[in-house]
Amino acid sequence: MRRLWRGALIPFLVLAAWELSARTGALAYESLSHPSAIARAGLAVLLDGSILRSTWETCQSALLGLAVGAAFGILLGAILGLSSLAARMAGPTFDALRAIPSVALMPLGLLMFGWGLSMEVSVVAYACCWPILVSTWAAVRGVEPRLLEVADALEMSFADRLFKIVLPAAFARINVGVRVALGVALVVAVTVEIAVNPRGLGYALVLAQQSLKPDLMFAQIVWLALIGFLLNALLRTVETPRANGGGET
Repeated sequence: MRRLWRGALIPFLVLAAWELSARTGALAYESLSHPSAIARAGLAVLLDGSILRSTWETCQSALLGLAVGAAFGILLGAILGLSSLAARMAGPTFDALRAIPSVALMPLGLLMFGWGLSMEVSVVAYACCWPILVSTWAAVRGVEPRLLEVADALEMSFADRLFKIVLPAAFARINVGVRVALGVALVVAVTVEIAVNPRGLGYALVLAQQSLKPDLMFAQIVWLALIGFLLNALLRTVETPRANGGGET
């Protein structure tokens, strides 16, 4: 509890100074609002359900994109990690594609899918694929060679080798890439919604800005931070039991 209070001291002082400065006119209320107004605006959109609807749309795009990106990233990373020939042949191509910013693909996504969920998921999936692919590639290359020798001795198929030996052994390191990609998914989903896709929390931020409601904008930003924190905490709870189980084994 003492550590918690120490950690909360600086944020509390910042919020108190912000509130005081806004109420005394030292800060422009029209652009920065103040914490009490932000709390009231957040409570209002929470009670009327509008922020929950926007949250569902953003999380739907982010999590679907993460799932698609993870499927491709884990599969391709495992193949590259298990086959040095595949790594030599495909590695330069992946390095070139990885350098393309995901937001640069928004026009292409609009051309292929139009506005809506599919376009947003495709851009998010592209952004999420790369950190997961790189972490999986490195994790698979670091798998204990004796485990692979056991797979060779048992003449296991590629699928059995992947799902029964390689991925369980590399799970903790792959999960690090998934956690990084989760933050990327949320960022890219909101960016797409702000830029071109009229749905979700990103579009709600644009509407709040156009309506000159800084208190609502800050409330939605705080809400986004809370969502990211909770999703990351969820992935940490998934990683911890697996890590503990691996240690006991």
